[in-house]
Amino acid sequence: MKKIVCNTYEDVCRFAADIFAQQIKDKPDSILGLATGSTPIGLYNELIRRSEAGEIDFSAARTFNLDEYFPIKASHPQSYKSFMEKHLFSKVKFANTRIFNGEAANPHAECAAYDAEIEAAGGIDLQLLGIGVNGHIAFIEPDTSYPLGSYLVNLAEDTLEANSRFFTDGEEQPVTALSTGLSTIFRARHLIMLVSGTNKVEIIKKLFEGMIHTDIPASLLHLHPNVTVIMDKAANGE
Repeated sequence: MKKIVCNTYEDVCRFAADIFAQQIKDKPDSILGLATGSTPIGLYNELIRRSEAGEIDFSAARTFNLDEYFPIKASHPQSYKSFMEKHLFSKVKFANTRIFNGEAANPHAECAAYDAEIEAAGGIDLQLLGIGVNGHIAFIEPDTSYPLGSYLVNLAEDTLEANSRFFTDGEEQPVTALSTGLSTIFRARHLIMLVSGTNKVEIIKKLFEGMIHTDIPASLLHLHPNVTVIMDKAANGE
């Protein structure tokens, strides 16, 4: 696991954008794994800027997102489909984009179909990740055992608390989600994790203490041969 410490969040986003740009240069029809949350927004803004400047052409690339609330309407402003449309897909052309269907009649069938589509595409070339304060990746919450494939997750209390700010008072916040499984993440050829802010200091310390914790999903990434963690000084405790 490679650790890159940048001065600022903006530097983190530019560094990550360079990796995306090189990936598309090397393989224009790359399969990209994308993430949501506040941390990737700066990266997406930088990718939009470079796309509009003609520096990157994503038109042959395909994308799969890591997760989605369940149940949630695609039109809901807090659905991850809405998030991706707002922050990337409405401004950058891709060959195809795929996000879990938060309105699926059968969430387990949706998970199986999602995994089959990724496998049929040849797997993820470059997977973007974030990390929760409890060490979760995607919506894979801390536990002692994990399904290999995509699955319906019961969201942890600290995850619900961290995301509650996105839902208005009196609005019902989903307590479950559809998440990509560890097997799909581990088959990605390159993983990059973006980390920013002082609230991630403690989990980053645990991540880089040289141990694998069964209840910290992100620590399992030490077993992957090609992981780049890009963080700002604040997240590194500086």
